[in-house]
Amino acid sequence: MEASTVQTEANVIGTIKLDLGGLALRSEKKLRCFINKRVFNRADVDDLMQMTYLEAWRNQHKFLGASKPETWLFGIATNLVSNHFKTLYSQPPCAVLEESGIESLEHGHDPSQVSDHQRLLGRTLEAIDRLSVDMRAVIDLVVDSDISYQDAALQLGVPIGTVRSRLARARGQLKMSVYAGSAHQ
Repeated sequence: MEASTVQTEANVIGTIKLDLGGLALRSEKKLRCFINKRVFNRADVDDLMQMTYLEAWRNQHKFLGASKPETWLFGIATNLVSNHFKTLYSQPPCAVLEESGIESLEHGHDPSQVSDHQRLLGRTLEAIDRLSVDMRAVIDLVVDSDISYQDAALQLGVPIGTVRSRLARARGQLKMSVYAGSAHQ
């Protein structure tokens, strides 16, 4: 007798019908606020709202009544927000293709290589900005202006050995900054 009672209860639980339209109307404002607190891009919030309702509709047969329908709906939203961020952070950051990059593409270069080179250049320029004033001055003269170490030493009023050591330290710091950053991306 007890086995048939369990079976009857299972059948009753399995036949719970959700009023998804009513649920959507009642919970729309709260659901939007809930998602908006976690995702700041308005388009993503709208997409996640739609995906939540779609998943609820697709999986309404799985609702067993163990919680309130609103709690079930918010659980779906929580999972979708979590998946959104997993997807977002598993992709490499997008880079805007500069005019020079577009010209390279016209000459048959691989777009991903052009994008990688632009990211590397961006990291390099940021790393140069973080160098000390003395190291940046040496980089500007020797690399950017393409003058000799001797001329750089004269312009800076320091011995040629100082120019060489500053340049060596700057190169070392740049390698560490730029290539340590590329390992994370």
